[in-house]
Amino acid sequence: MKLVMAIIKPFKLEEVRQALDGLGVEGLTVSEVKGYGRQKGHTEIYRGAEYEVNFIPKIKIEVVVADEQADKVIEAISSTAKTGQIGDGKIFVSTIEHTVRIRTGETDADAL
Repeated sequence: MKLVMAIIKPFKLEEVRQALDGLGVEGLTVSEVKGYGRQKGHTEIYRGAEYEVNFIPKIKIEVVVADEQADKVIEAISSTAKTGQIGDGKIFVSTIEHTVRIRTGETDADAL
């Protein structure tokens, strides 16, 4: 099993969710996060005063999938979240050793 974690622009969330639904992904965790990458934040003007925004609002999506489904999920997120502009985000993939569904006690692939 693989944990696919993606950091994307907030307005792309619904498109990514629909793409993952189309692949049959059943579980998804979404968090509102802040951070920066190469763009290192930006400067904004509010009521005539200029100030720096060091942490950009982003969305973190986490989904655990079977090994054979991971590449399709990565491609779906990548193609759907891409705008071609700086700050599109990143995808991280980790191996999951063991999973347990608390309610039923099912483990690993059955727990997904």
